[in-house]
Amino acid sequence: MSAPRAREAVTVSVFAQRFSATRRGARLARRLATHQLALWHLPYGSPASDTITLVVSELAANAALHGCVPGRDFELRLVYDRSAGLVRVEVSDTHPELPAPTARPAADDEGGRGLLLVAAVADRWGVERRTGPGKTVWAECAVVKPVTVADRPGMPHCQVVEGVDPLALLLAEREDDRR
Repeated sequence: MSAPRAREAVTVSVFAQRFSATRRGARLARRLATHQLALWHLPYGSPASDTITLVVSELAANAALHGCVPGRDFELRLVYDRSAGLVRVEVSDTHPELPAPTARPAADDEGGRGLLLVAAVADRWGVERRTGPGKTVWAECAVVKPVTVADRPGMPHCQVVEGVDPLALLLAEREDDRR
């Protein structure tokens, strides 16, 4: 009988979800990403959460607007590597055309700034073709390791986030729909 082996701590967490390629699907992707970040102790309103939420928002909006193929969804995938201090955002759609960021949109253009925003706030970003139809647009954002109760047991105000009530999340989305 062999001695039990020590288990290494899990340092990579993954969230993946498919959404309808609509404005509502893009909005839900953003909300669920923010919720997932909070569960990973990257709280709402923190610089990391705000940056990653912006990236998700822009990439999901592009997938719904430009990557939309009738009857096909887009997928959001978040990968949080705690040991590297990195969150990777991947948004995959089935449209074959690769995105091309506009060098500088005109002042009166209504669009063309999404990938410029991603490039400005993410540490790295790019586009990859998928095995099936379509592509994956990804961005990586460095994050500071969050403070947890285990790190600072005597500190009363830690960045520990409890789970958000799903009903409250849906009610907040309905409120956004009314605006």
